Amino acid sequence: MEVLQESPLKAPAVEVVPVSSHLDSVDGEKRDENQHDASSLEGDEPDDDQLSLYEDMLDGMPDEVNWEGDPADVCTVEESIAFRKRLRLVGEDQFISETLEARTVSARKLCTAFGIKPPLLLDGQPDHKYYPLLGRGITRELRKRMKLPQYNTIDDAVDLLRRSKNIIVLTGAGISTSLGIPDFRSKDTGLYSQLQHLGLSEPQEVFDISIFWEDPSIFYSVAKDILPLTRKFSPTHAFIKLLQDKGKLLTNFTQNIDNLESHAATCVECEYQVKGEEIFNDIKAGRVPRCDRCIRTLRQYKPFGIKRKRSANGLGPSKKKRQSYEDSTDDEDYDVPIAGVMKPDITFFGEDLPANFHNRLVQHDKDLVDLVLVIGTSLKVAPVSEVSGFLPPETPQIYISREPCQHIDFDIDMLGECDMIVTELCRRLEWDFQHEMIKEGSIDVQMDEGYDSRYSFTVQSAS
Repeated sequence: MEVLQESPLKAPAVEVVPVSSHLDSVDGEKRDENQHDASSLEGDEPDDDQLSLYEDMLDGMPDEVNWEGDPADVCTVEESIAFRKRLRLVGEDQFISETLEARTVSARKLCTAFGIKPPLLLDGQPDHKYYPLLGRGITRELRKRMKLPQYNTIDDAVDLLRRSKNIIVLTGAGISTSLGIPDFRSKDTGLYSQLQHLGLSEPQEVFDISIFWEDPSIFYSVAKDILPLTRKFSPTHAFIKLLQDKGKLLTNFTQNIDNLESHAATCVECEYQVKGEEIFNDIKAGRVPRCDRCIRTLRQYKPFGIKRKRSANGLGPSKKKRQSYEDSTDDEDYDVPIAGVMKPDITFFGEDLPANFHNRLVQHDKDLVDLVLVIGTSLKVAPVSEVSGFLPPETPQIYISREPCQHIDFDIDMLGECDMIVTELCRRLEWDFQHEMIKEGSIDVQMDEGYDSRYSFTVQSAS
């Protein structure tokens, strides 16, 4: 349908626009060409290659100022918050007038207020060289969802859960860490921090479809680590089920693949499909699962006289030592044919999401949702990361995870172990919520310093 093609979920992460056009002049007069400030951007717009590079920088930049540097060139967290609030209050034109044009702060430093680490390629360059990058940072900030001011406290969150009837839940790996399954991005303990031995340029490539086609053993060497050791489910899983039982759950969009065994698996050669649980033992052993139907078919033929050109990718037959009965004078490389690889029916990086994702979100959920819960995910991967901004701006949104999400303004942030937070919410709601993994002890909730709607949850051990 046309509505899907026009969906903002397929828009680029950062819109390419110049800094406000009014900056070309001030008070109707052109600045001296040597006086490079926010009013003299003519001739400084980057070429296409630079624009592409800037977009790549922004796409990978954290939105929290967490790098070291000269205080004169790096905004503190408090300064960053103040600059962002001021931008939204007065608008882009007035903000630039008060900062760059008034020379109260450099463009280089102002970039850091919007989560942009000054790139090395601009190191030592005049300040006006930072204008295009700053302009894109400002555009990204203005496109963010705005926090709803009426929701700030834990009691507000409890009230929203009590009265909401159509809740969208977005979940990530953080809801399964209590089961011994690592998340992806946690420093030192996350899955990505443990994949250096694979020799990939980026750890995320282990879930890239092109890498799977090239060598499926890379994916399956890691898949065993994201499967639960038992059939247990976490308290957070139980909480989502409770929402469903109470008739409150509209949709649960998940990025998790720790339930690989519940998905089907399809042979990449003959397209034979089986239940995921049939390849479970292979996955747990770190083996590449092969197609049983291909195996049965191949057993019907004798290998003599059968030669198959080796595939250019890893999903073709594995290289075998040439047998004496093969034609050694042939210039082509041939292998004994083997069974096709079974691919789990999950979405890898580089693959299109199934149509039902967009159909459900655009044609159904968008008009019904009355609350959004984001649990256990840093929302770094599109298009799930874009769902929050796609939904109606008046819909309240609550964030539950171990670390804050800096690039989206949620209405209420609750930080800590997901299991602990949902347990406390159920206690305050007076819902019957029981699970064998719930830790004993009272839960202490403290507002984070400098924030009006961010809270940290910790368990106070029972004495």
